[in-house]
Amino acid sequence: MNIATFTLNNGVEMPAIGLGVFQTPPQETIAAVRAALETGYRHIDTAASYGNEREVGQAIAGSGLDRSQVFVETKVWISDYGYEQTLHAFDKSAGKLGVDVIDLLILHQALPSAFDRTIAAYQALEKLLADGKVRAIGVSNFMPDHLARLLGATEVVPAVNQVEIHPYFTQPDVQAADAKHGILTQAWSPIGGITSYRGRTGAHSTFDDPTIAAIAAEHGRTPAQVMLRWGLQQGRSVIPKSTRPTRIAENLDVFDFDLTPGQLDTLDALNTGARGGPAPEDVTIEAFGRDIPDA
Repeated sequence: MNIATFTLNNGVEMPAIGLGVFQTPPQETIAAVRAALETGYRHIDTAASYGNEREVGQAIAGSGLDRSQVFVETKVWISDYGYEQTLHAFDKSAGKLGVDVIDLLILHQALPSAFDRTIAAYQALEKLLADGKVRAIGVSNFMPDHLARLLGATEVVPAVNQVEIHPYFTQPDVQAADAKHGILTQAWSPIGGITSYRGRTGAHSTFDDPTIAAIAAEHGRTPAQVMLRWGLQQGRSVIPKSTRPTRIAENLDVFDFDLTPGQLDTLDALNTGARGGPAPEDVTIEAFGRDIPDA
């Protein structure tokens, strides 16, 4: 299977689709990552705060694949923001992953309530990049004003901004700001899984949406495959998650069909503007801080 790639703004090639392991228990992570690599995935997305970096590393090490064949992405948690703290965060993540070089290291949240720490953390990422310890650096859950403040205080433009994007929440302003600065938008919850477990009053899931189902039926595909194809065709990296081998394989099987321009527009029109994850300004050290153990 030929998997499309994106060329990041520093020339690094990254597989367009990756397996996410958010909320995947450590004891299930090895099997999920192993299944993904056997299916053909070559990009795994984890985070220090997920508590499963070690298991991701074990699965990669046991896959029989050369390290250079697997693109590893992870994230620094807000508790480790600050220059020296973030340098140490790299050591913790690299140690758990069992790698010398991390392909993409990003800041997990903007932390606008203490943005000076965010700036210092990103400057540490710049140092890691200059030292060859990471191949690319980026951010996650950054809004346009966060990006503007970051760009005004640092030297390296982020390669990636990973944000919540699915048909019910498209964040066009964020995507436009990313594009303006040559930053690749990467979608977490790209098939709207967050819409099915947040339990909001009156909310319904993207998986049950009749419009998405109708487009899927036209192509003989599943709603999940249509949503992933929608993201890829619009130039986004997508990070679906699953622990079920059949779903893992299904999510990768999205490179041999195309949605029409009208279908892309129809999916765009489903945007509700309702965020499923926490608002960036609500993510504070006081509310979300947690210790990240050493390797």
